[in-house]
Amino acid sequence: MSAIHPPAFELVGVRHRYGKRTVLSVPHLAIERGETLGLIGPSGAGKSTLLRLMHGLLKPSAGCIAWPQPLSQGMVFQRPLMLRSSALANIEYGLALRGHAPDERRRRAHEALARVGLPELAGRQAKRLSGGEQQRVALARAWALEPQVLFLDEPTASLDPLSSREVERIVGEIAATGTKIVMTSHYLGQARRMADEVVFIEGGRVLEQTPAAEFFREPRTAAAREFIHEELG
Repeated sequence: MSAIHPPAFELVGVRHRYGKRTVLSVPHLAIERGETLGLIGPSGAGKSTLLRLMHGLLKPSAGCIAWPQPLSQGMVFQRPLMLRSSALANIEYGLALRGHAPDERRRRAHEALARVGLPELAGRQAKRLSGGEQQRVALARAWALEPQVLFLDEPTASLDPLSSREVERIVGEIAATGTKIVMTSHYLGQARRMADEVVFIEGGRVLEQTPAAEFFREPRTAAAREFIHEELG
């Protein structure tokens, strides 16, 4: 690990408990800058807990998450959180919290809606949009903030195939601007399409961290091989 090119962040000795039960144990995990990282593993493996720890929504029971340099972050959830206001106002709200002036907020919010293909819905009530449209507004809200790291928790889990493809397209465009994407997905096909690197988790432990192409071609652990076989047949 070079001092000239430090990781975006790393987990050191991280454990997380719910009550007396340890649900996640990560002795060390370094997340590099650039490219898209897919967190994959069986249901209940600890993927979402790990994502929330990374983003700071949860505090680890032990250990630390070190950020060598402060990086702006965003997060989009499986079920998007919409304010009781228009799609445009939802995007402007995040920009207001970051201190942007009203004219700048309005300009960037309109641009973000256009980038996700929804400029005509600016004035519509966000909570009345379809699930796919809400998720695209949530992505627009995050994108408008120009985060250096964007965390996505199962961003297409509740969507139909057409909406899922559109979300994948948008995420790919965000990644192309240089934003580090860290996402959970229980769709291995999606992880294969989108991830450059894979972290495989089972039973709250990281068993593999490897380039995605290598992982899907020749996983290193028996648990990963079994998981891929069961999911992809």
